[in-house]
Amino acid sequence: MTAEKLPLPPLALTPPLALTMGDPGGVGGEIAVKAWQALKESGPAFFLIDDPTRIEKISNEMTVLSEPSDASGVFANRLPVLPLANKVSATPGLSQQDNAPAILESIERAVGYALDGAAAGGVTNPIQKATLMAAGFAFPGHTEYLGDLTKSEEMPNARTRGPVMMLAGPQLRTVPVTIHHAVKDAIAMLTPRLIVHAALVTAEALRDEFGVAAPRLAISGLNPHAGEAGALGLEDSMIIAPAVDELRAMGIDASGPLPADTMFHKEARETYDAALCMLHDQALIPAKTLAFHDAVNVTLGLPIIRTSPDHGTALDIAGKGVARADSLIAALRLAADMAARRRQLK
Repeated sequence: MTAEKLPLPPLALTPPLALTMGDPGGVGGEIAVKAWQALKESGPAFFLIDDPTRIEKISNEMTVLSEPSDASGVFANRLPVLPLANKVSATPGLSQQDNAPAILESIERAVGYALDGAAAGGVTNPIQKATLMAAGFAFPGHTEYLGDLTKSEEMPNARTRGPVMMLAGPQLRTVPVTIHHAVKDAIAMLTPRLIVHAALVTAEALRDEFGVAAPRLAISGLNPHAGEAGALGLEDSMIIAPAVDELRAMGIDASGPLPADTMFHKEARETYDAALCMLHDQALIPAKTLAFHDAVNVTLGLPIIRTSPDHGTALDIAGKGVARADSLIAALRLAADMAARRRQLK
């Protein structure tokens, strides 16, 4: 990732970021406190949408907000917490269905604040998807839910094309074209149109929100050796190659389909700014291998900025004080940078 970078505009006068609670049985509260401790002097400022009583048990250096706009004024001295209307029952290490209304309220309010400009963007703490689904949650993950929450026929601009998921780390950015699906279902879903859609949203975000002046995309194959000229599968030549041709015709610097097993070594990474991969694990395995503690989950193509730490609820270590906040800190910093670039465009 060595392409020309556009300068980052100053972060002055930035609204605070909205940080969601996540699953209260997980590590979200602990890492929120640790992130505040790491960022309170430098920023970016954020406020946590959570149960103040729960957070007070983790740290007494918190204050209850009335409005998001109050967060920046207290952030240097206290962790700002905006109270939830729904009750929260928190037992470290235990994900409870009873908390589903509070978890979803936290997400919905963060999205609302980001949409109306009270927050610069939303940063989401990890949720336990199986618990929410058991309580009636109809989405396979955060990414799809945020896409639904931000849908609007009144906003037909380019940034209503999402959601597209990106894993962004210091050495690698990857985009899974199919996300939370069984492998057999994901393969059946692949079309040139789906690949082109993900590539266009990615290229736009790289330019407008990551400051890459001329984005370069590497497009992975699906089968071993990108199909070996059809000997190992026809999807690469019949689905992926036509999508790459279409992207090139549209002026996108795209290469592929490339064998996925040779895309992620150092020399290969220097030839592109993001890698589009056909399957969830094709994208997430290299991203997490290279930057397990500080990769960031980003949702592209939305009318709001959204980032998240690239890990789960970590129920096994919740409440033990050992959870690392590196990825959340990176997610907060990246959200602030992306929001600043988007404001510059306006």
